[in-house]
Amino acid sequence: MNIRSLALAPALILGLAFPALAERISLNEISRYLNSLTTVTSQFTQINPDGTVSTGTVYIQRPGRVRFEYDNDRTLVLASGGNVAVFDAKSNSGPQQYPLSQTPLSIILDANVNLGRQGMVTGHSEKENATVVTAQDPQRPQNGNIQMVFTSPTELRQWVVTDDSGQKTTVILGEMQKGGSIPASRFSIQSELSRR
Repeated sequence: MNIRSLALAPALILGLAFPALAERISLNEISRYLNSLTTVTSQFTQINPDGTVSTGTVYIQRPGRVRFEYDNDRTLVLASGGNVAVFDAKSNSGPQQYPLSQTPLSIILDANVNLGRQGMVTGHSEKENATVVTAQDPQRPQNGNIQMVFTSPTELRQWVVTDDSGQKTTVILGEMQKGGSIPASRFSIQSELSRR
């Protein structure tokens, strides 16, 4: 499993029940929607670069925090404080860590998502009644990109992260629970290190 593409952890699967004849959602509307998300919890299905499938629960607290808990596995991916930590259940060493800015998922987790920034969006189309946006950090295009799929009314349904080596990881979201409170400790890399 390629760790950077876990983002984090993104074969488009658009066969969900989308409304017919949806129009392409504007970049301004998608930016507004992403900026409106604060706390989100969702089940997810992840298609890894090697074709294996993982499932679990993702917790997002914008800006800058995400937690991927995998079912039937103690693997955990945390992003917090500008860093990402991957706790591999099969490893006896500590987590692999790197800056969040090195993963395309940082685009979704940014404090102010602005898809109108020059050089950020490299693709924006309507496909099978969904809007597909491909974005990259214009200052670090070498870090890969994220392809996000939105349905109408505007809702993020999945993303595909292509990492710096070209490997793709798809994350398909279930029904998103928005709002509520997630304790800050759930995103603490240090707390997780202590607990393990």
